[in-house]
Amino acid sequence: MTLYELTHLVRSALESTFDEEYWVQGELSDATAGYGGHFYGELVQKDELGQGIVARARVNCWARTYNILRMRFYRDTGQTLHAGMQVKLLVRVTFHEQYGFALNIQDIDSTFTLGDMARRRREILAQLEADGILHDNQQLPLPRLLNRIAVVSSERAAGYGDFKDQLEKNEYGLRFSTQLFSAVMQGQHVEESVIAALEQIAADRDRWDVVVIIRGGGATGDLSDFDSYPLAACIAQFPLPVITGIGHERDETVLDHVAHTRVKTPTAAAAFLIDHQAQEAALLDQLQQRLLREVTEHITRSRQCLEQTQAVLPLLFGRFREREERHLQECTLRLRTSLTQLLQAARHRHELLAQRLLSADPHAMLRRGYSITWCDGRILHSTSSVSKGSELRTMLEDGELISVVK
Repeated sequence: MTLYELTHLVRSALESTFDEEYWVQGELSDATAGYGGHFYGELVQKDELGQGIVARARVNCWARTYNILRMRFYRDTGQTLHAGMQVKLLVRVTFHEQYGFALNIQDIDSTFTLGDMARRRREILAQLEADGILHDNQQLPLPRLLNRIAVVSSERAAGYGDFKDQLEKNEYGLRFSTQLFSAVMQGQHVEESVIAALEQIAADRDRWDVVVIIRGGGATGDLSDFDSYPLAACIAQFPLPVITGIGHERDETVLDHVAHTRVKTPTAAAAFLIDHQAQEAALLDQLQQRLLREVTEHITRSRQCLEQTQAVLPLLFGRFREREERHLQECTLRLRTSLTQLLQAARHRHELLAQRLLSADPHAMLRRGYSITWCDGRILHSTSSVSKGSELRTMLEDGELISVVK
């Protein structure tokens, strides 16, 4: 048979055997909107380790069906079909004599892709937890004053305009200093753009009290760009408290789990800052009133004490003077008595010392019959200090004798 006859036979066998539609899931390894609005791509299945490909098939979707599915899928997920996305497709098995085997897309299950996004979010959070940095930013102390605010957002974003408007028109008349660090807030460049803005802020961190990352709402899938491990790790370890206001009240991203404070929307972020400052202002008012009250009471008590002191001071001074005069007289009398006793004691000691000195006079001892003997210039106290032939000098009352020891 000819090649066409063989391939036509294969086509007939496949289409008669697989005459139903099948739900199949896999990863898009290629996705292209071709000429005429048709969609062409490739669906693969990888092994359990996510490395080697164990199955591969071409997929296509004709323009009429693709336009409907594309809009519905974007409305549900906020994303378009792209390479690397996990999808669940309703397909019909086809075979063409010229183009070979392919799966023709009839429908797309958006909830499957959203579930895969949630799974990826859980995996990122688990990795942050394992790395021990998930709650680092949340443990930073929030400054008492939050009026120097670094804002990461898109300059043209409506959420940023709402944030600024709410801060400027707050009912308390509070003033805030803000600076925008512009970043891409949707699409494939979100991660690198927001990280670059944060690095700018960190380089001059002393200028700021807090960082606010804000973005308005949109489709749930739009926010998947914020489910990024590098971006989440950057915020988790950022040196300043980070406040996130991303999306609507129903939305949640990985950044909300690592930020110091998570609020629902950009306007809620502004409300949080206003409320924080209003509480601090109220506390300052209370402290001011308390201080004024305590100072007033202290002045009143001091004035009363001064008046009482003025009233009793003359009486106290009179009593003090009388007491001091008596004390002075007593001290004078005691001083005189003490001096007399000291003088008598000194005279007595002087007499005793004179008697001792007189009795210790060597001449007096010589007159009583004592003598003093030297040997080699030293007074002799013992016979053991001399030897045969030693010359001795002996002093008597009326002169000296020189002798030699035999």
